[in-house]
Amino acid sequence: MNCLSCKLSSKMPKQSKQKTTLVQQWVFEITSVANEAVAVLEAYSLDVAKDGDHAAGFVDRLKACACRRRPNFTTLGRTSSPSRKESWISLENEIPIVLLTSIIMLEKGQVFQRLLDELLKEESRRNVLSIYGMGGLSKTTLARNLYNSPSLITTFHTRAWICVSQQYSTPDLLRSIIKSIKGHSEEMLKLLKEMTERYLETHLRNLLKERKYLVVADDVCHREAWECLKRALPDNNNGSRVILTTRKEDVAERVDDRGFSHKLRFLNNEESWDLLCKKLQPENKMVGADLFSPSMERLAIEMVDKCRGLPLAIVVLGGLLSYRKEVDEWQKVKTHLWQHMKNDSVEISHILSLSYNDLSFELKQCFLYIGIFQEDDVIDAEKLMHLWLAEGFIPRIREHMEDIAENFLHELVSRSLIQVLETIFDKKFKCRIHDLLRDLVVQKATEVHLYDIYDPRVNSITPFRHRHAIHVQTERYLSLDLSKLKVRSILFFDKEFKVLDHSKMSMISGTTFPHLYVLDLENICFSGGDLPDAIGNMVHLKFLGLCNTNLFKLPPSVGKLKCLQTLEALISDNCSCELPPQVAQLTNLRHLVARYEVPVQVNRLTNLRTLKFIRCDQWKHTDASALVNLQEFGMEKIKKSYSLKSIGSLKSLTTLFLICSYGGNFPPLEPLSSCENLHRLWLSGGIEELANLNDLPKFITVLVPQSTHSTGLEEDPMPILGKFPNLKHLELSRAYKGNGFGQLETLRLGSLENLESWHLHTIAMSVLKSLSIFGCPELKKIPERMEHIAVLDGNQCQREYYHRFPMN
Repeated sequence: MNCLSCKLSSKMPKQSKQKTTLVQQWVFEITSVANEAVAVLEAYSLDVAKDGDHAAGFVDRLKACACRRRPNFTTLGRTSSPSRKESWISLENEIPIVLLTSIIMLEKGQVFQRLLDELLKEESRRNVLSIYGMGGLSKTTLARNLYNSPSLITTFHTRAWICVSQQYSTPDLLRSIIKSIKGHSEEMLKLLKEMTERYLETHLRNLLKERKYLVVADDVCHREAWECLKRALPDNNNGSRVILTTRKEDVAERVDDRGFSHKLRFLNNEESWDLLCKKLQPENKMVGADLFSPSMERLAIEMVDKCRGLPLAIVVLGGLLSYRKEVDEWQKVKTHLWQHMKNDSVEISHILSLSYNDLSFELKQCFLYIGIFQEDDVIDAEKLMHLWLAEGFIPRIREHMEDIAENFLHELVSRSLIQVLETIFDKKFKCRIHDLLRDLVVQKATEVHLYDIYDPRVNSITPFRHRHAIHVQTERYLSLDLSKLKVRSILFFDKEFKVLDHSKMSMISGTTFPHLYVLDLENICFSGGDLPDAIGNMVHLKFLGLCNTNLFKLPPSVGKLKCLQTLEALISDNCSCELPPQVAQLTNLRHLVARYEVPVQVNRLTNLRTLKFIRCDQWKHTDASALVNLQEFGMEKIKKSYSLKSIGSLKSLTTLFLICSYGGNFPPLEPLSSCENLHRLWLSGGIEELANLNDLPKFITVLVPQSTHSTGLEEDPMPILGKFPNLKHLELSRAYKGNGFGQLETLRLGSLENLESWHLHTIAMSVLKSLSIFGCPELKKIPERMEHIAVLDGNQCQREYYHRFPMN
């Protein structure tokens, strides 16, 4: 909880350290009492609910009254809840920091190409390419673009990316490189855990001895960190390369006497102004004075000038101004910034703080929560929103909580406080936070006691904080006496943690943490591959994360988790997890993400909003008409003999993934025409008759038809697809060729081996903003007016699609 502390601290005047401590203690005592009261009410409601609906309804009303006093459940402050249309705003119109800075900083690809040529030049010695510059100049963005470029992927079959934080551990860095090469098997993790630094260094040298490798060391603060890594990265005269990013010039210049270093420059005045304008009006249009009144333009020019060409400062400032529409509001922003001038410029920390302070109370909680993830983590946006829901950060408007969470995420993106790395359809898929913003987030979260990131050097937990994140030394954390802390959330991020045995798991799910709301065990390896029955004791649990574990079967006691909202049990390597029949008793479940073999009566889960990765055979006897709230559905291993009729009864469905067994064909698609709210459709499989596409709902805005056949469609699908008047995003993989689409904004063409030419009518695809082409070896030329938006030869997002939604 601790949200009361967040509210008070924002209004608290400057006080002495002693008074501040007293206030914090007072806030802690109040929130502790509130937590205990809520826990008692919840426990009582679970018991009374067994006696019948009438009793449960009484307790629910009692809880509702109590929760009005809980800061976590404050209302959003709107006169009406957001519509579904508002909550699905397309990301393609956003220009996140990654794109904004790349557009200008790379100077139409000249810098990128220069560095790429340096990495690919025919020189046998191992070279180090250093990229340096102050924080906010997009060093990591540039390095990641190089790392993911198709040329380097095909040249260096062994690649590794490590983040070198200020409190780096050389053994951990060495282990990260080894795991990226050898994988994360239980045997490998155990072996690495037992190795000393010297043996790790020797093991890595031997591993790379015969390989041509590319290693990225991101955010190196000390030359000593590079020296430790250097000994383990052999120079075998086979053209291996290292990319190093750093804020310090002396580190960049001294890592390799014969290496290549590139200093990222600041933007000039014209580039700075263009960047601000792009942020204020992100539809890929350069705007002029018509965007502002003369007074607002003058203020904007003065403010952007004081950013001194730092891209991060400019886009965050733009995000702040974009939520202020009047000249007096812009004047207040300028006045505040001018109070923090230093050397005739505004320090970026003040711009970031001003943008944070401009957020609503609820949005502040959601933003600060991102700091619970590790530095430079690529964050699953869907998981992040599910965590917000479980933590109580989203106002309790039951039918619209997911919509509000998506609006919150969208606002943080539009303010440039979160970067979007990848999208699936037009939805945010992967995101991250800049390290300067993360520093701010962790600082603010610490001040208001929102969570505790366990520090093994201190070897204790601050009693004021009821949410715990464990990034390292899980064994040490579990050895602490935590029984008196009333912990509500635990998230494990320790990639080095070996095995969670039954005794420790029983301790977590039994006596020590009886009131947990959130338990994230992603990437944890369990001894024996079993989840203890004691998990059923965590009756208050709302989020249970079990992705990428070795759990292939969940115990029946999971059915006791009556408050559970989200269950994520997507096992790695496309394996399935056996869910017990008792899962059907989780009537509050809203999101189920798991591949499972044994059929479960999911039709009893009437609150489900998300059901993904279900196998065809587990669905065919389901009465889908009961799933009146299901909005996102994904089904795999579909066979031609199977009927899609039951899917047609999902009247609330907006997003659908259908994936055939490898090499298989779809059954008739006609039942999908009954899905009256379906807007996004992913089809991966064979379509025998092109006329089947005529049966799809004509209001679809996103369509991804892919064929698992090597030949693809033998007819041109474009004449039929051109009849979808609302289609804005289209991807064709192993299909054919064509024109049309007056509303199309995004187009991806992939694995079209026979596509030789492409001609456009004058008005065809007139609003297209994004074009990606890959795997089209015979395509010699694209329409001239598409050249400025085209990405040719490769697309990292495409690879991520297949990773997340493999064609079985």
